[in-house]
Amino acid sequence: MARYRDAVCRLCRREGLKLFLKGDRCYTDKCAMEKRGYPPGQHGSSFRGKLSEYGGMLREKQKVKRIYGMLEKQFRKNLAEAARVKGLTGENMLKQLERRLDNVVYRMGFAASRREARQIVSHGHILLNGRQATIPSILVKTNDVVAVREKSKSHPQVKAALEAAKRRGACSWVEVDADKRTGKILSEPNREELTLPIQEQLIVELYSR
Repeated sequence: MARYRDAVCRLCRREGLKLFLKGDRCYTDKCAMEKRGYPPGQHGSSFRGKLSEYGGMLREKQKVKRIYGMLEKQFRKNLAEAARVKGLTGENMLKQLERRLDNVVYRMGFAASRREARQIVSHGHILLNGRQATIPSILVKTNDVVAVREKSKSHPQVKAALEAAKRRGACSWVEVDADKRTGKILSEPNREELTLPIQEQLIVELYSR
């Protein structure tokens, strides 16, 4: 599957806020948003344009896609599935994105970023309910158990990620045993814990046009 392989810091600058795409680096002075908090490109530092209504909707969609590392086709499919579930479509969409295995691995602290979590899952370092899982888009359910496989528990990358996770804080809907490198899904994700400024209703309106 195609993936964005350019500098991810450009994505944060384009959206005008930290999307935390590079793990612990985003919390330091090395973060690109700290040095150049304006859009990338030749005229980025002098750009003073005003977004139209459509432009605002588009930026919200791009923001969420970039946070979770998704392409357009996959994102549309996720939104369509969220529309079939009872409740608010936008909120259902975000909850589904949070339940992706790569995001759960990141939330549990086994990876420093979602991009790193996707790689760890794809390379077979993660077990879901005791069985190896290599598909990052798998949706976890309540009471599912996610663990780092035995051979990978002492990997320096995992150790560094767990240290970085202390800075982010834990989610209330997951329970993690850092020493055993295991975690359990306690409940559905909480919309209130998504602290980034996301206006999901604008995304629903964009695809409803």
